[in-house]
Amino acid sequence: MPNISSPHLNAVLWSAALAVLAYLALVVFTNRRSLSIDTVLHGIDQISVAVGKFGAWSIVILTLAMCYEVFARYLLQAPTEWAFDMSYILYGTLFMLAGPYALSRNGHVRGDFLYRQWPVRRQAAFDLVLYFLFFFPGILALCYAGYGFAAFSWMIGEHSSNSPNGPPLYHFKTLIPLVGGLMLLQGCAEVVRAFRALKSGEWPQRLHDVEETEKIILEQAEAAQKGIA
Repeated sequence: MPNISSPHLNAVLWSAALAVLAYLALVVFTNRRSLSIDTVLHGIDQISVAVGKFGAWSIVILTLAMCYEVFARYLLQAPTEWAFDMSYILYGTLFMLAGPYALSRNGHVRGDFLYRQWPVRRQAAFDLVLYFLFFFPGILALCYAGYGFAAFSWMIGEHSSNSPNGPPLYHFKTLIPLVGGLMLLQGCAEVVRAFRALKSGEWPQRLHDVEETEKIILEQAEAAQKGIA
């Protein structure tokens, strides 16, 4: 992909960056009397959570759209032209916007059948190695390549070729570098947490949110074992 720049894409990305910085500045100003590292980390978490929950509405729209498509195709014998485009655009939006949210909740898949048995400092050291060895290089590559794809799409005014009146795709592809930046921001927050855990031997507290049933059961079992001991 040749080096391409798009003023429209740049405006969107700069606007998003300024909005994030403005929110973090507001968090710092609001909590200036009790400002701590946790305040800033929780502010970053709140951004990721808000983005993830906003993207979660895509599944509602997608479900309704696909139900209508099935109804129109099989009962009315009038399939829509937009169902396929809407399906991958909405699912892709959901998948990408959920990335920073899952990272903020420590919810990405890992081989935790070994990891959960380790002491906290070993977990933190292992996380730091993986972040610097794989996460940051991969996300930076995503941002670089994603910007090129999105800029080219803006430049040619790309529309889907799957239907005669295909929807524009440049807005959708803008999510690639945008989400890459949010992942970098959340990744920095996770690295700070890992360094603090490496120093203190305890993981910093995260924002309270929905928990998986498996995690709740494991925490209850650990608490019961400690009570017996």
